[in-house]
Amino acid sequence: MDNATELFTSYESDFKLLFTDISQRLHDLPTLSGESRKASIRATERSIDEADEVIGQMSLEINNIPTSAKTKPRARLRNYIADLDGARGSLVKLAQTADRDALLGARGGAHPADQTVAQRQQLLTGTQSLERSSARLRDTERIAIETEQIGAGILGDLSSQRESILRTHDTLNDSERYLDRSIKTLRGMARRYVPF
Repeated sequence: MDNATELFTSYESDFKLLFTDISQRLHDLPTLSGESRKASIRATERSIDEADEVIGQMSLEINNIPTSAKTKPRARLRNYIADLDGARGSLVKLAQTADRDALLGARGGAHPADQTVAQRQQLLTGTQSLERSSARLRDTERIAIETEQIGAGILGDLSSQRESILRTHDTLNDSERYLDRSIKTLRGMARRYVPF
């Protein structure tokens, strides 16, 4: 197993642990209410964001896996992305239910300021998620630039080696011509040689 495959497998294990935690939280969420429900929603959002980051790392590592071994990891990655999207959709539905319950509760005497705080928290969470996604994009761009620079260096080396091989080839051709001339000269001398 090469290094890229090992890294992919390691990230895969991390994702599975996170997704188990997310699934458990989503399962427990309908049974919660009030502040504990809001806290669980925020914790689930953080876990989903973390799982999304792990998927981003897996996507980067899959590019380093040999082509012959990419098919199965790529299929698993697609399934993980679909699973995470499903979990995110479930969380949105559960959060909307919580918002609806909070709104109806506000009519029964709950303070409207609680809704504003929850909305601000949700906006803050969205902003943090966007910042993490931007950081991942910057990392990906940096890796792409580094790869391009390495490729340019390799092309430069190959060009230099090609010129060196061509010069060596020309030198060998010259040597061969000189050798042919020497052989002809020696044969001529041998024919002219008259023993005493």
